[in-house]
Amino acid sequence: MLKGKVHKYGADVNTDAIIPARYLNISEPAELAKHCMEDIDPDFVTRVEPGDIIMATTNFGCGSSREHAPLAIKAVGISCIIAKSFARIFFRNAINIGLPLLECSQAVDKTEAGDVLEVDLVSGKIRSLTSGMEFTASPYPDFMAELISAGGLIEHTKKDPVMVLVLRLPVRQSRCYRQ
Repeated sequence: MLKGKVHKYGADVNTDAIIPARYLNISEPAELAKHCMEDIDPDFVTRVEPGDIIMATTNFGCGSSREHAPLAIKAVGISCIIAKSFARIFFRNAINIGLPLLECSQAVDKTEAGDVLEVDLVSGKIRSLTSGMEFTASPYPDFMAELISAGGLIEHTKKDPVMVLVLRLPVRQSRCYRQ
């Protein structure tokens, strides 16, 4: 069960707004977190607390396919994102790092910034502790739920004994010959 305060945004929050391009030379999650949302919400990183929730209307994560965006959001302490819709590549990148996303129009329409929500990822239930209203998002299929609970694709792969062996295989050098 996740529980956090809502930080609410509108439509078309693009990956450049989530983590500006000037920080793309950084790969350390903690450093990326310091700059999360700074161009559209300069005080975001000072207000966010571990477990908080981002909520947005439509097309959250649009723009470039940078993997830094969901990484910065997860590193700043956001536990999940609820929106009416997500950009396809952002959705995939978020799942790959274990950041849960839920689509639920009713929750977005009936929730205000600062409301406190409880989210059950297994059932898809979203409950506002502020208003008492309850909403239901589609729960994840089992394989995606496993990826998220493992912390993402890489962590999930590390838990598979066969994949652990594959990851330990030496990388074969390719050879180029001039003729």
